[in-house]
Amino acid sequence: MHGFFPYYFDPTYLILVPALIISFWAQTKVSSAYDKYSRVRTMNGYTGEQIARMILNDAGLYDIPIEVVNSRLGDHYDPKNRVLRLSPDVYSGTTIAAAGIAAHEVGHAIQHKESYGPLAFRNSIYPVVNISSTFSWVLFIAGLILAIKPLVYFGIILFSAVVLFQLVTLPVEFNASNRALKILNTRRILYGDEVKGAEKVLDAAAMTYVAATLMAVSQLIRLIALSRRND
Repeated sequence: MHGFFPYYFDPTYLILVPALIISFWAQTKVSSAYDKYSRVRTMNGYTGEQIARMILNDAGLYDIPIEVVNSRLGDHYDPKNRVLRLSPDVYSGTTIAAAGIAAHEVGHAIQHKESYGPLAFRNSIYPVVNISSTFSWVLFIAGLILAIKPLVYFGIILFSAVVLFQLVTLPVEFNASNRALKILNTRRILYGDEVKGAEKVLDAAAMTYVAATLMAVSQLIRLIALSRRND
């Protein structure tokens, strides 16, 4: 029975099951929340672009342009080029979802302006993580195949940088959402239940980052388990 596993089933895959389930649930949750609140217009009727521009100007970020990125839910703030990019539905949308997402991305721009610690750290390690996410697996697998333990361990160390990046992403995202909701409420861009609706959209989006972090941690645990199994 023991000889069956290496050829037909790797039991270490079981380590990933909880994270896979949570990832599926998170994606379902964010799709459901976005689909619901992307059909509910706000009382003020501001577009996502107008909301983003107002908040940016209030923060003194007049020089940050707002561009359209042709990707559904591809909204992001680019700290390198200092550009805010919104998907078409958010840029032109007058919905609760559009308002929440636009404000959230401006939250990142404000973090950048204020040199928010976790964001600055994440940006500083991004180039390393971008490389290590690819080469970690190459080195790990090569180490297993060639039975070179230092390669295996180096692959694990490189993948640990990916886990660190995911972990530091969590406070960055939660902080941006908290900033967004506070501004939307105090600036009277959204009212009452509209703020609660935006909060549901942003909370659902945040769960995808939690799921990604759990997946990265699970993958790291699996790599360690595989390295020990081959000792």
